[in-house]
Amino acid sequence: MKKSFILALSIIIISCNNNITQPSVVVEQSTAPVLIENAYNVGFLVMDGTFNTELTAPYDIFQHTRFRESVKPMNTFTVAPSHEMITTFEGLRLTPDYSFEDAPRIDILVVPSAEHHLDTDLENAELIEWVSTTGEQATYVTSHCDGAFILAQAGLLDDVVSTTFPSDIEAMKKRFPQLDVRENVWFVHDGKVITSAGGARSFEAAMYLCDVLYGPVITNELAGGLVLEYNLASYPHLIINQD
Repeated sequence: MKKSFILALSIIIISCNNNITQPSVVVEQSTAPVLIENAYNVGFLVMDGTFNTELTAPYDIFQHTRFRESVKPMNTFTVAPSHEMITTFEGLRLTPDYSFEDAPRIDILVVPSAEHHLDTDLENAELIEWVSTTGEQATYVTSHCDGAFILAQAGLLDDVVSTTFPSDIEAMKKRFPQLDVRENVWFVHDGKVITSAGGARSFEAAMYLCDVLYGPVITNELAGGLVLEYNLASYPHLIINQD
């Protein structure tokens, strides 16, 4: 009996030891997406207050290039001042793929509108410097809605015709009197820069860039994947200088 009792007690002790909770090891995982080779790197600038439509409309169009054969697709990713989670104007919380410090080279820079693009964001030296440097190196620079204010502050609109959100055209002309800002258009293409009125018109501006890169047939296929139609002739737009 004594031996049986000791054996049973030993089993209980071993069992208890095995159930002791071990310290958890937190493995930090990178949020960066996998970038495919031979693709355009498309960086979307995001920050607190970014408006959903100006971000998601071009993102949807460009991301669908991955499903088209025989074209150079797009790597779509977000870039923010840091890796900290951002909250869009409508409350969507996003973890940026990259920060200003570790973002890869960007071929197409997309600047969606954000809540403070008409005021405090224009005084953010780090933001403006990054946009200026990245935009100078990019093949194309695009903005939607008030994202044009950031491009203007960064000096990227100095020698081109541009547009912005319809009700903010006068504000843009007042702040940047040296610029040629047009109204009554959905988007303007001048050189490497495409600016759009934003909102739902962000779709047409994004599809237009795809037309420039891939032609109308592929662009209509991309549009069809989102139950849209691409009909450039029916869009109020300006093409000043198409490189």
